[in-house]
Amino acid sequence: MVERFDAVDVIRTKRDGGVLSDEQIDWMVDAYTRGVVADEQMSALAMAIFLNGMQRGEIVRWTDAMINSGERLDFSVLGATADKHSTGGVGDKITLPLVPLVAAFGVRVPQLSGRGLGHTGGTLDKMESIPGWRASLSNDEMMTILRDVGGVICAAGSGLAPADKKLYALRDTTATVEAIPLIASSIMSKKIAEGTGALVLDVKTGAGAFMRDEAQARELARTMVDLGTDAGLTTVALLTDMSTPLGLTVGNALEVRESVEVLAGGGPADIIELTVALAREMLAAAGQPDADVEAALADGRAMDVWRRMVAAQGGDPDAPLPVAEHTEVVTAERDGVMESMDAMGIAVAAWRLGAGRARKEDPVDFAAGVELHAKPGDAVKAGQPVLTLHTSEPAKFERAHEALEGGITWAPEGTAPSPRRPIVIDRIA
Repeated sequence: MVERFDAVDVIRTKRDGGVLSDEQIDWMVDAYTRGVVADEQMSALAMAIFLNGMQRGEIVRWTDAMINSGERLDFSVLGATADKHSTGGVGDKITLPLVPLVAAFGVRVPQLSGRGLGHTGGTLDKMESIPGWRASLSNDEMMTILRDVGGVICAAGSGLAPADKKLYALRDTTATVEAIPLIASSIMSKKIAEGTGALVLDVKTGAGAFMRDEAQARELARTMVDLGTDAGLTTVALLTDMSTPLGLTVGNALEVRESVEVLAGGGPADIIELTVALAREMLAAAGQPDADVEAALADGRAMDVWRRMVAAQGGDPDAPLPVAEHTEVVTAERDGVMESMDAMGIAVAAWRLGAGRARKEDPVDFAAGVELHAKPGDAVKAGQPVLTLHTSEPAKFERAHEALEGGITWAPEGTAPSPRRPIVIDRIA
């Protein structure tokens, strides 16, 4: 087979700040998926994109090429559908209460999720801490659960945007993960191929976010909203704060417990606030702008859907969740008011305790993690518990403590707490 282009010429075009043609982009993605373009050549192009960027037209075409490398799903026969994607954060368990909450209003929610890598936790890892629950479903199984239950949380099939899976692994090892055109096309190619009717993006910024810089997070949100809009997908993004962990737990089984508390009508205020904000956006995009979201949490409708969702994928919603064999309490050294808590430090500590993985094939300790007893603005007394560390291997406590060093700052007792930064910073549509 005679190839239409030469990879070196395509790389040179972008290296020199040029604009790739539609034909070059289509060929490059297809040839890389087929194995004609080598990893080192795609690595060079990814770095050129990282350094020189892409115009909107290039990003749109790159996304289309990624979508066309695999299958497309279609949920239109089910009626109104909506999905949500988060760029990842610390203690970000929002998907768990959000899916059944939205599904309680008759909107189908096909939530294709991933596993954690590095400091961010994965939704599938959290769900797999529920005994018996399984992440892998066939397309027919997914459609059946969506039709019968209303919501599903599962792994994306291998047929969705296979070019993205191959390219993502390459970017992870070549320091090009942060390229906004490649992040946006990676996320949106899968979401558009998934075939949902509406998409709400939770783009996080702050110390515990993938995009720490607010201007970059805003650019990413705008790029993804534009991609969705250009593809005919109703797309909205919320720019949200990730300078402090969400909720009071970081770790798989710990976060499931907290999510169930929210579905039972309780739980931390910040989790409830963000869950409700995202649910309202999803329901509005699906044609229900006046849905009483808080009522569905309070009266048990969302909890009923959660229990049916878990059972439909083989899980036991009443089974005890894993509990760590070893715990260690971190106490306040003096009286004072907590000024700040570094989300990244908490995330790394949880990861070192066993809650996360360094490589995709690594196992996770479902019981491991960090429990928070105080957050910024809270007054504490000397000796009062601030954190509890959970793990199955006590040898891991030492390195977890190292990650926490200097991550919490204190003001003298009686100091008025600084105003809390709003969880939802902006809405981009």
